[in-house]
Amino acid sequence: MTSPVWHPFTQHGLNEEIPLIARTEGAILHAADGRRFVDAISSWWVTTHGHRHPRIMAAIADQAAKMDQIIFAGFTHEPAERLAAGLIEIMPAELAHVFYSDSGSTSVEVAIKMALGYWLNRGEPRHRIVVMEHSYHGDTVGTMSLGERGVYNRAYQPLLFDVSALPFPTGDGQATLDALEAACREKPAALIVEPLILGAGGMLIYTPAILAEMRAICARHDVLFIADEVMTGWGRTGTLLACEQAGVVPDILCLSKGLTGGAVPLAVTMARSEIFEAHRSDDRAKMFFHSSSYTANPIACAAGLANLEIWRDEPVLDRIADLSTRQAANLAALDHPKIVNRRQIGTITAMELAGDAPDYLDGIGPKLGAFFRARGLLLRPMGNTVYVMPPYCIEPDDLDAIYAAIAAAADEIA
Repeated sequence: MTSPVWHPFTQHGLNEEIPLIARTEGAILHAADGRRFVDAISSWWVTTHGHRHPRIMAAIADQAAKMDQIIFAGFTHEPAERLAAGLIEIMPAELAHVFYSDSGSTSVEVAIKMALGYWLNRGEPRHRIVVMEHSYHGDTVGTMSLGERGVYNRAYQPLLFDVSALPFPTGDGQATLDALEAACREKPAALIVEPLILGAGGMLIYTPAILAEMRAICARHDVLFIADEVMTGWGRTGTLLACEQAGVVPDILCLSKGLTGGAVPLAVTMARSEIFEAHRSDDRAKMFFHSSSYTANPIACAAGLANLEIWRDEPVLDRIADLSTRQAANLAALDHPKIVNRRQIGTITAMELAGDAPDYLDGIGPKLGAFFRARGLLLRPMGNTVYVMPPYCIEPDDLDAIYAAIAAAADEIA
């Protein structure tokens, strides 16, 4: 019988196999038919410590026995209060306020609305947002407007608002910096960036020096700087935040995915006090008009608290460093004429097969996906771009198997 489920980013007309997963553990997905899949992409970049980490699962079960969901407008609860306090302790001190939402896309929508509200409430309305070429910030209408325009949002083009786009930084990034200087002279509301690596844009990497200079330009021109660390946060680039490597603190920070270790949906948008204060008033018309039904869900907040405790009590950065080293060794050994643009930042590696530039709709993508599934791997190429972003707990043999399969794919498919 055909399933009634409509899957995301899936062309059902291709009749690709969709395995039924029955159980997860660590870096492994166990299918209902007995097959074992190595989760080489952290189930879309969310799973950091591994699937079903015992401390996170225990926190979820404990909280579920006490409280499931309450309205967060005008009410509060202990998990949300404790998690906010814990985030302020671990994140840059300047980010003194925590606004909850439920996904990466909504955390970015919140950031944009915060920025626009900040300028309006100061009596200086600004509407233009500056973005980076090839960027991706989500699939809601606002976040699609911020991202690269192409086939994946062509149908929705009439709904998208205009932005100012900077060229992706190459070399010393001077063309990007010059373009940002010019854009900032027009007094935009904010610049939003994915720090150091653009995820869905093809795992494109740029340097901390360029990120630092972009931040400095925004500061000189009094333009808000928004860091979308939904994917890059929680250690993916080798540090807790990618911004750390550039020595910068954003005005607004977006976090999700690894916030709960990837176990359940939760997001936060953290902001400097000036942005909060611009919305605080005895005039109700100046309040921040945003929420979702599940804002600060207590069960999700409990999972987030458990994640913070893991970061506090366990050698997470050591695991990240070890995985980064193993990733580097495997990538260096992947010397094949059909594999080009090998690159790495922290625990993430990427490369192109059968082409020297990322091409999301390259027909090799579905073939590669099927090839990897047949070998017990969850690798989801973006067209001809293959990337590896596993949970930090992945076993060495399983990591080696991923790269062996990539080499085999270069031989047999590319």
